[in-house]
Amino acid sequence: MTRKHSPAVVLSAWLFAVAATAASLPALAGKSTACTKIALCYCVNDDLKALVEAKVAQFRELLAAQHSAGKAVGYMSVPLSTVGGGFFSVNKEVAAAAKAHIEKRFGVEQAWILNPGTLEANIPNGSGADYMLMWTTVLEGREGLGEDFDFVYFVGPQDFARYFGLDGSADMLKIEQYFDGRLKSDADLEKAMEKGLTRAAFRNYYALKASTTFSKGSHDEWNIVRALNERRRAHERFGIGNQLAV
Repeated sequence: MTRKHSPAVVLSAWLFAVAATAASLPALAGKSTACTKIALCYCVNDDLKALVEAKVAQFRELLAAQHSAGKAVGYMSVPLSTVGGGFFSVNKEVAAAAKAHIEKRFGVEQAWILNPGTLEANIPNGSGADYMLMWTTVLEGREGLGEDFDFVYFVGPQDFARYFGLDGSADMLKIEQYFDGRLKSDADLEKAMEKGLTRAAFRNYYALKASTTFSKGSHDEWNIVRALNERRRAHERFGIGNQLAV
């Protein structure tokens, strides 16, 4: 004879099983909304807030030191993520090359630019929101006026062209040849291909798209700079003549 349990007993057993399973799983980091001085809000990892705050403090010290040295201080917006045919390692190398080019152009004793691709900016296990909270807070400054910066440089096609040695003649072929050469020695590029990156997508991205135009983060940074300049124009200490140069 089959014994039937009451609904209450069945429910209790189910709840116990769920609780036991949950107890055996690793705890998930909590999320909360963090808002900045210019009223931009991000859903961030609670466990990473202290790290983000520490990195913001470090960058502010670095920016203050560069200003104390009499330099014009800039921020560089550059597409870093692997998306749409792009490749992270190449983008990071372009960022480093662009920083060197900008500082050489203006003079290394006269100008300094913050490259977000620097190792010091890494947030282990951080999401896009965690990074954007960090960079928004760095960009806006303590007063929400972008007072730690003098200019912002948005990386564009000419920076990528300089990196690949493009000269306006068969540029797509040059990019294909670069891809073929790098594939022979770059295991990460090979892994990217295994995940779906193709030679044609790489070629088309770096010939036709490579710029902040195709970067969500750079679009966000453009809007941050726009908001900061709007606040500067309305502020008696700044005004239209002291907006962030872009």
